[in-house]
Amino acid sequence: MSTDLAALSSSIQAAIAGAQDEAALDAVRVAALGKKGSISALLATLGKMTPEERKEQGPAINGLKNEVAALIETRRETLAAEALDRRLASETLDVTLPLRPAPTAMGRVHPISQVIDEITAIFSDMGFAIAEGPDIETDYYNFTALNFPEGHPAREMHDTFFFEPDADGNRKLLRTHTSPVQVRVMKQTGEKVPAKWMSPAQEPPIRVVIPGRTYRNDSDQTHTPMFHQVEGLVIDKSSHIGQLRWVLEEFLKAFFEVETVTTRFRPSFFPFTEPSMEVDVQCDRSGNEVRIGEGNDWLEILGCGMVHPNVIAHAGLDPDVYQGFAWGMGIDRLAMLKYGMPDLRAFFDADQRWLDHYGFRPLDLPTLFGGLSS
Repeated sequence: MSTDLAALSSSIQAAIAGAQDEAALDAVRVAALGKKGSISALLATLGKMTPEERKEQGPAINGLKNEVAALIETRRETLAAEALDRRLASETLDVTLPLRPAPTAMGRVHPISQVIDEITAIFSDMGFAIAEGPDIETDYYNFTALNFPEGHPAREMHDTFFFEPDADGNRKLLRTHTSPVQVRVMKQTGEKVPAKWMSPAQEPPIRVVIPGRTYRNDSDQTHTPMFHQVEGLVIDKSSHIGQLRWVLEEFLKAFFEVETVTTRFRPSFFPFTEPSMEVDVQCDRSGNEVRIGEGNDWLEILGCGMVHPNVIAHAGLDPDVYQGFAWGMGIDRLAMLKYGMPDLRAFFDADQRWLDHYGFRPLDLPTLFGGLSS
């Protein structure tokens, strides 16, 4: 009988261990301890045994019953824990995940805005003020005051967006350059225009830089109908080309963050300057990007010159007393050169992927001591 109990115990233990869920385990329990279970059947035979046999088999059968019940309960707890682990793994939320970045961390500053901030930081450090002017200009400020006479061929240099004529036959236009602001800054009196576009009356010296939007009817890989320029103006009694060259070279070194630059001045023509010059900067084009301040190539980067006496006179100053110099360059072109952007049109496509790649982190304002493009 003891051999039968041992075999039965081994069989039930194997069934308990092999149960993969609570339903299977409950089937083992019923088969062993249920009313018709194998252990229950053994317990039923105790009544037919002699007292001596009952005294011997009773404790053995009841011990097996208790042992099986304990094994079943232990296995039940194990299966319940495993089921809970599986449920937690499938349904849990990982509360340790980081928060989404704040809007100030996700947003990006457009490269044009960044470059304007860089330019103004550099020239502000040199003692220049920032001036602005209206995008919609009069023919006088955009052309006549800048020494573009009526009917002069130089007016055809700019493919201008004109508005419809007013009742007097005058047509306003979208400014083709930021140079009209030079006249507005110099002008002590003049047309009644909104106060926000008129600088306070001032006697020279004048030192201003003028960033802003400009408009010309042109569109390709390196031209867009609306683009950005920055101009500089210095008016004093003793301004000269040597000062102009120093200002431009110091700006280029600071903007491109290089130790030295070599520039080349070539004669050119602009109606509002005399003499007029175009400036090339030494660069290296041998790789996939243009490197300023090294190599054996040259790259045209801006136009400049001494302010024409007629422009000074139009502004109400005496050209026999005052003289000055001015320069202008494309902000979009500067951004493309510094940050390796191949197509100007992408600046205005509002593509979030492009902005995420080329944009700058907000609140990281460029400074000369902290880094312009850090």
